[in-house]
Amino acid sequence: MAKNNVTVNKANKIKASFGSILFDTFNHIFLGLVAIICLYPLLYVLWASLSDPLSLMKHTGILWAPLQPPTLWGYRLTMQNKNILVGYKNTLFLVVVGTFLNVFFTAMAGYVLSRKTYLWRNLIMALITFTMFFGGGMIPTFLLVKGIGLYDSRWALIIPGHLLSAMNVILVRTYMRTSIPGAIYEAAKIDGANYFTIFWKIVLPLSKPILVTISVFTGLGYWNDWTNCLYYISDRKYMNIQGFLNKMIQDIQALLTNPDADASAIANIPQVSIRMAIAFVALIPILIIYPFLQKYFASGIALGAVKG
Repeated sequence: MAKNNVTVNKANKIKASFGSILFDTFNHIFLGLVAIICLYPLLYVLWASLSDPLSLMKHTGILWAPLQPPTLWGYRLTMQNKNILVGYKNTLFLVVVGTFLNVFFTAMAGYVLSRKTYLWRNLIMALITFTMFFGGGMIPTFLLVKGIGLYDSRWALIIPGHLLSAMNVILVRTYMRTSIPGAIYEAAKIDGANYFTIFWKIVLPLSKPILVTISVFTGLGYWNDWTNCLYYISDRKYMNIQGFLNKMIQDIQALLTNPDADASAIANIPQVSIRMAIAFVALIPILIIYPFLQKYFASGIALGAVKG
C-alpha cells in the first residue's frame, strides 16, 4: 500500500510539473508576441528613418531592416532646422518646471485629503473625482485660457490639463493614508511641528516611491503633449518640440528653409523618411531616460492603489 501511495505521489508531481512547464511555455510565447507587437512600430520608425528614401518609396509590406543603402539624410535635414533646438529648450523647461509644480501641488492635495481631521475631505475628493468624467470642453477652455492672459505663453503649456491630475491626487492620497502611520503625525505634533513642517520633513520623504512614479507620468505627459501647443501657442519661440514636429510633419517644406540645402536635388525625394526621422528625434530622450525610472512604476502604483 505504501509503495502504491509513493507511485501515485510521483505521478502527481510529474503531472504538476508538466502542466507548469506547459503554462510557462505558453506565457513566454504569448508575452513574446505581445512584446514584438509593441516593439515593431518603434523599430519600423527607426528602420524607415535610416532607409534610402527612393527604396522606401518603392517598398511594400513589412520592413525588417533599413533599406539599402542606409542613410542619415532625414536626420541631417531635420537637425538643420533651428526651431528644433528652440523646441527642445522649451520642452526641457516644461518638463522640469511643470513636473515640479505638479508633484508639489499633488503632494499637498494628497496630504490634506489623507488626514481624517480635515472636515471637507470627502466633498473635495468627490469634486476632484467628478473632473475625471466631465469637463468644460475644448472651446470654453480655450476662451478661459485666452481670457486670463495665458495665450502665447509657456504657462499655457504648463497649467491647462497638466498642473494637477485627479488620478495622481487619488494615488498620492491613498498612499499617504495607508502607508504612513498616524502615530508619526501625533509624535511630530507633540514635538512642536506644524502642518507644513510635517508635510515637508516627514510626509514628502516617506512618500518618495509614489512621488517618483507620478513624476515620471507627468514628465512624459509634458514631453509628449502637442495639443496644448496646437491650441494655445502661435508664437514659435514658445513652442515645444512636439509642436514643432507636428508643424514640420504637416508642412514638410519647413525642412527646406536651410540655405545650404540643395532644394532642387531633394524636391522629388519622398517625405516618409523625413517624417520617420522627425518622430524618432522626439523619442530619443524618452528612450534614454525611461529605463532608469521604470523600476519605480510597479512599486509606486502598487503602494498607491486603492486597497480594500
